[in-house]
Amino acid sequence: MSTGVISYWWGTGRRKTAVARVRLCPGNGKVEINGRPLESYFTELRDRKLVTLPLEVAEMQGKLDIYVNVRGGGFAGQAGAICQGVARALKEMFSAQEPPTTEAGAEPPAVHPIVRKLREAGLLTRDARRKERKKYGRRGARRGFQFSKR
Repeated sequence: MSTGVISYWWGTGRRKTAVARVRLCPGNGKVEINGRPLESYFTELRDRKLVTLPLEVAEMQGKLDIYVNVRGGGFAGQAGAICQGVARALKEMFSAQEPPTTEAGAEPPAVHPIVRKLREAGLLTRDARRKERKKYGRRGARRGFQFSKR
């Protein structure tokens, strides 16, 4: 009986009104969202690809298991929130490691190269766009009522 310690890395992602709590651990590439596999939770291919995009950028496909709890929003918002949560968990994972040095005696770079790749791909930045609220005297956020002369 071994008492092996499993390391977890956590990340929180947000998009529109969706919030995702993501947990990464070493494994074989299993993705579980709210207790269901990725294929049964997201039916659209673009949503599935968005969830695994940070792993492709970091070249970690098949090396980590992803467990997600996500609430709020629709499918697109939830996929975006999970994407940001996975990227943040990867950032935490690689920030704990020492960045590789390029030359002997050279000063190590301040940011791990994989974290830099995630940042350049725009996966660590929250998309702040939200639905604009409806204003009084109008039919929607900007659309007015139809004008009638008579």
